[in-house]
Amino acid sequence: MSDVNYYKKELQRIAWRLQYKARSTRKRECSWMEYNHPYYHPFEMVDNRIFVQQLLAEIQPGIGRKIIHGLFIKNQTETQLAKELNISQQGVNKWKRKTLKSLSQKMSL
Repeated sequence: MSDVNYYKKELQRIAWRLQYKARSTRKRECSWMEYNHPYYHPFEMVDNRIFVQQLLAEIQPGIGRKIIHGLFIKNQTETQLAKELNISQQGVNKWKRKTLKSLSQKMSL
């Protein structure tokens, strides 16, 4: 195998890994505002925005609200929020799970 072919395959592997990481990040941290369904209507988008605003109002002011707003409205990653709030990425993840759990309990009532 020549050096050119070796490096070409190595670059393909690296590119595949980068694409895989980007896809997995997108699946975990999708935005509420991004919805590309072919049968999606603008009126539903307005209804969804109002619903999201009502849900955000249900969250108690503090770090939980900042994290949910940053992740789902501003499309920031957990790492970016961690740097901004001076906490660890695991801390952001725990706050996210805790806040979403409390929201789901409020919604089920």
